Amino acid sequence: MTPAHGPDTAGSSLVSSVVEFRGGSAMIPASRDVVHGFVARLAERDVDLADTFPDAARLVASELVTNAVRHAPGPCRLELTLVGDAVEIAVSDTGDAFPTFLPRDPLRIGRHGLEIVTRLCGEVITKPNATGKTVSARLPLT
Repeated sequence: MTPAHGPDTAGSSLVSSVVEFRGGSAMIPASRDVVHGFVARLAERDVDLADTFPDAARLVASELVTNAVRHAPGPCRLELTLVGDAVEIAVSDTGDAFPTFLPRDPLRIGRHGLEIVTRLCGEVITKPNATGKTVSARLPLT
């Protein structure tokens, strides 16, 4: 894991964190740790957060990183950015296949990650990039 917590831009209210992960399942719990630190930075700036926000943000990040671990070879990048009244959680990986959204099925065991993320964030956006794709979702602060 290589943290790249960019300093806040002078005169800007931008708060963001970027972490490059080398690969492997250790990225999943590490992503939750990154979110924990990011939420602490938001609290230091007196950003108003719902009581449920920290847990929801950790869940969204770990679900997106889990998908990268399972479906894309190699490293991935986790980027958290405060955008207005939400935090954008974006995971870039080396896979070229877009995520598959399955119909709701309470009897299915597993493969509910995107369903959970969509429920918490409203939408999940996937965009191709030069080395694979980026999957992002915006989680409301309150």
